[in-house]
Amino acid sequence: MRGVRVPTPVRRPAGAGPSDDGHLVIDGGNAALPINPQSPYEVRDNKLWLGESDTGLSLSVVHRPKFYDLQTAEGIPYEKIARLHGKDVLATTVVQTCIRYAEEQRCRFCTIEESLRAGATVAAKTPAQLAEVAEAAVRLDGVTQMVMTTGTTTGPDRGARNLVRSVRAVLDAVPGLPIQVQIEPPGDLTAINDLHDAGAVSIGIHAEALDDEIRLKWMPGKGSVPMADYEAAWDHAVEVFGRNQVSTYLLIGLGENPDELVEGCRRLIARGVYPFVVPFRPMTGTLARRDGIAGPPPSLVRDVSSRVAALLREAGMLGGDQKAGCAACGACGVLQAAGG
Repeated sequence: MRGVRVPTPVRRPAGAGPSDDGHLVIDGGNAALPINPQSPYEVRDNKLWLGESDTGLSLSVVHRPKFYDLQTAEGIPYEKIARLHGKDVLATTVVQTCIRYAEEQRCRFCTIEESLRAGATVAAKTPAQLAEVAEAAVRLDGVTQMVMTTGTTTGPDRGARNLVRSVRAVLDAVPGLPIQVQIEPPGDLTAINDLHDAGAVSIGIHAEALDDEIRLKWMPGKGSVPMADYEAAWDHAVEVFGRNQVSTYLLIGLGENPDELVEGCRRLIARGVYPFVVPFRPMTGTLARRDGIAGPPPSLVRDVSSRVAALLREAGMLGGDQKAGCAACGACGVLQAAGG
């Protein structure tokens, strides 16, 4: 992808998610675009230009938030506890380690522990720290929602207990803040009830791919979790959180047949699960980047996203109707721009 030529104060260079880009606002919507000094697209006067042609799109950078300048009493910068995504989303990885991070188990697109090794974050965020940072982010920077994810832990809850405590603490400090939680399918599905009872309003249970051969190739550890476990977790989560408050990331460009991927999205939509299709990005520090695997062509991203967006519109399930989370933000993909 050619990206855009503009300095961006807010970037996300590593982590558990798919973005390795600068955070921008295009026509009022969140976007995470590759920042490329050689791109033919540039930003001037808050407009996106292709050479000397005005594309007609307004574009502005997300400015460095004020809460980044603060630190806890222990001297930990707030930026190492939670970060701004898009213009108004606070995001944190509560546990920055994963039991599946050894190379033979690791998801090939993930860099969850690279930011920890770089000193950009701390291994485990306490509920009190998250509450402190969330309060400041809402008060100083107008944050309107929060996302809490976690590396997979050894317990059967897969990390859900840490998220339960964290959600409660944040909502004690900032009542009413919409929070999405993200976990693997827990061994005991009542953990999903506990997350909802704690106050989370939406949940992401991310499969990243639906084809078992692709799952095992790209996610040797996570892909060994049977798809039946995901289906059971999705169905239970829809019962608890409601239709269109449950989502799953699906990465375009891992080699899945596009028609089969779109058909899988249709089945997810029928379940009440929002399939958040986004382009795979070969982030620095990933096994995919090391092995020279490129991201998908824009034509493939456009094709899959437009078809899934049409299915979502037909079902009346829009990302903007989610109460919190990645699909509600929409920055890492183009589904919202495509009408989904």
